[in-house]
Amino acid sequence: MAYTTIDDPSAYFHTQLYTGSSSGQSITNDANAGDFKPDWVWIKRRNGDPNSVGNGHHTFYDSNRGVQKEIYADLQNAEGTNSGGLTAFGTDGFTVGTEARVNSNGLNFVSWQWKANGGTTSSNTSGDINSTVQANTTAGFSIVTYNGNGSSNQTVGHGLGATPDFLLWKNYDTDTSGWDWKTWHTGLTGTNYVRINKSEGQLSSNGDIDALPTSTLFTVGNNGSTNGQSGQNHTIICYAFTSIQGYSKFGKYTGNGNADGPFVYTGFKPAWLMIKETISGGSWGMWDNKRTTTNPMTIRLLANTSGTDDTSNDNAVDFLSNGFKMRTSSGSFNQSSTDIIYIAFAEHPFVSSKGVPVTAR
Repeated sequence: MAYTTIDDPSAYFHTQLYTGSSSGQSITNDANAGDFKPDWVWIKRRNGDPNSVGNGHHTFYDSNRGVQKEIYADLQNAEGTNSGGLTAFGTDGFTVGTEARVNSNGLNFVSWQWKANGGTTSSNTSGDINSTVQANTTAGFSIVTYNGNGSSNQTVGHGLGATPDFLLWKNYDTDTSGWDWKTWHTGLTGTNYVRINKSEGQLSSNGDIDALPTSTLFTVGNNGSTNGQSGQNHTIICYAFTSIQGYSKFGKYTGNGNADGPFVYTGFKPAWLMIKETISGGSWGMWDNKRTTTNPMTIRLLANTSGTDDTSNDNAVDFLSNGFKMRTSSGSFNQSSTDIIYIAFAEHPFVSSKGVPVTAR
């Protein structure tokens, strides 16, 4: 059996940096990256005043909901329509309009892009609630939308063909207080969740997640965040992932509170990493191999804030040929005796499908 089925992870995930222009521009991915039409694009402004220039919110676009439809990862706000936001999913990148949040003149941006099924969806009727799904089973990623019914123990088909390791939900119809992003991760306890727009520890499910996911279904409860309100027909989106050897990994490690932090084996050289401690008020730290190109990786963003790139040594992590190693004693990322969950996507598998090892970083 081959070590991996994905020799070129950039054909399914890619980080692209660009400079804003204040006028519509097409963002074409790097020439050495695998060509693909993205289906989920996450854009973040890296510099400038986070409280001005359109604010620095983490902005999500996906091809299930369509162009110009944006949601913010760091807020509980409902979806908005913005004609100056992302205006097209290109064959190898995307196009942005005049919105300062995604195209401020002269400022720096990062975009993270994932490929699902090129915008082609299908109806999934395997659960109690019918869903609209576009899935990429090779890359272990699907985008799921459905109309909630506000009832307990409702199953929804996700289309992955494997048990999810990471689920990220949002009721994007309403700004109702408390209806935040809800995140389930295989490293959490049972059906506990964390909120990607908050800095907090894991919380017990209260009608959000009523059972652990299976290879075909996830189960939501009667909470508005994941299943809307009875009679309101609220629309929910879920980004679903399962680990693919040599390409993606969703796991946890235990912090040691030391600058000589733990090494975490992923089976690949990371291209992108997000981590979150699960006990208290730590933020969601994010690193990638484009904003920092050499170890230690010290440029990080926080998914739950509108803040810009932080270059403190308190953020240090090494990206290695087969995993990553924490180089900070920071409580948010390496708190002693604390479980810390992580999400990682590959630059290159540790061993190719031909059995060729990757070179060390």
